[in-house]
Amino acid sequence: MTIPKKGTRKIEVNELNFRWLIRKKATYTQSDYGIGKLHVAIELEEDPGTSLFIYTDRKHPKDIGTEIVNPIKPFDISNWIKQALDLGWNPSESGKPFRTKIVNERMELE
Repeated sequence: MTIPKKGTRKIEVNELNFRWLIRKKATYTQSDYGIGKLHVAIELEEDPGTSLFIYTDRKHPKDIGTEIVNPIKPFDISNWIKQALDLGWNPSESGKPFRTKIVNERMELE
């Protein structure tokens, strides 16, 4: 499953080119319950295989309980890609999405 190209940003990590996306519109859960977190999808720019989905520990800006927004920056994406590769994500191999979550700035398998 590939992510849509519209709205993605590009980043290079370990000499590989990736595209990443944060959904702009909040889901019902992300906006109405005070527990909404940002989610990120990442894949190779050319010939994407397995997508990386990251459930972050950062509050969604549209969440009812969000007072301070902690944005996701390219540095975070680069760091998370490196962590996912260390956890065994192979972005060029076909298969089901590689799902992870961020806990205290460290990535764990979902």
